[in-house]
Amino acid sequence: MSKNNISVPEAKAALDQFKMQAASEVGVTLNQNGYNGNLTSKEAGSIGGQMVKKMIESYENSIKNSK
Repeated sequence: MSKNNISVPEAKAALDQFKMQAASEVGVTLNQNGYNGNLTSKEAGSIGGQMVKKMIESYENSIKNSK
C-alpha cells in the first residue's frame, strides 16, 4: 500500500502531467499510466529536482508579480 497520499485528490492529473513534463525536460522517459520502478536513482532524482526547480520559479514569479 502506497503512503504517498495526495491531499487534494483533484490535483492528481495536474501532478501527473507536471511530472511527465519535468521528465521530458530532463530526457527521461516515463510510462504514461504504469510502473516506473525501473528508473535509476539518478533519473528519479533529476525528475524530482526539475519539479522543485519549476515550483520555485513559479513561486518567485508570483512574488515578483504581486509587488
